[in-house]
Amino acid sequence: SLTGSPVTLKILQNWVPRVSHYFDKEHYTYVGHQIVIQESIEHFGAVVWPGALALSQYLEANQEQFNLKDKKVLEIGAGTGLLSIVACILGAHVTATDLPEVLENLSYNISRNTQNLNMHKPEVRKLVWGEGLNEDFPVSTYHYDFILATDVVYHHGALDALLATMVYFCKPGTVLLWANKFRFSTDYEFLEKVCNIFNTTILAEFPESNVKLLKATVRNN
Repeated sequence: SLTGSPVTLKILQNWVPRVSHYFDKEHYTYVGHQIVIQESIEHFGAVVWPGALALSQYLEANQEQFNLKDKKVLEIGAGTGLLSIVACILGAHVTATDLPEVLENLSYNISRNTQNLNMHKPEVRKLVWGEGLNEDFPVSTYHYDFILATDVVYHHGALDALLATMVYFCKPGTVLLWANKFRFSTDYEFLEKVCNIFNTTILAEFPESNVKLLKATVRNN
C-alpha cells in the first residue's frame, strides 16, 4: 500500500534547445553546477528522460531529507548519467550501471562532468538486470544506502528481472528512490508489485509529465 500524500511539482525545464540531430549536448544546472550531457538517438538509454530530471530536481531540493554525502549510491539503468552526476555533486560514492552498449556514452558523460570536482570518484559498471548479481555484486561486499532508478519501467520484456534486481539490492536500511513516467497498464502493474514487496510512499507527482516519484524500503519481518 502507498502511504503519505505526495507533493505536486513541475519539472523545471532548465536546459538549452537541441542543436544537432545526431549527438545532442544538453546543458543542465543542478546544485550550482552546469552539467553537459551528450545524448545519442541510437539507444533508449542514451537520452535524458523526465524521471531523471524529476529525481535530480527532488534530490537537490531535499538534501536534508535525503543526505547523500558520503553515502553509497547505486543507480540502475543510469542511461546518460545525469542523475549519477547530480548524486556525485551531492557528495555520494556513486556506482552508475547500465547495459554494455550504453556504457561508453555513460562513462564519457560522468567523466567529463566530475573530473575537476572535489568529490568521490564515481564508478561505471555493467549491470544486466537479473543476471550475475551475486557474482558481480556479492552481498558480502556490496551494500548500498540508496538505490536510484528513473524511467526503468516502460514497454520491455525485462520487468521481472528488474524487480528481482531491486529486491536483490534493497537490504534493510537501503532506500530505493524510483521516478517513472506512468503511461501503460503494465507500468501500474509493476507499481503494484513494488507495493506488495516494499514499504512504498509516493513522495511527489509531476502531473504535466505523468511522473511519480516513489520511496521504497524493505519491510520489517
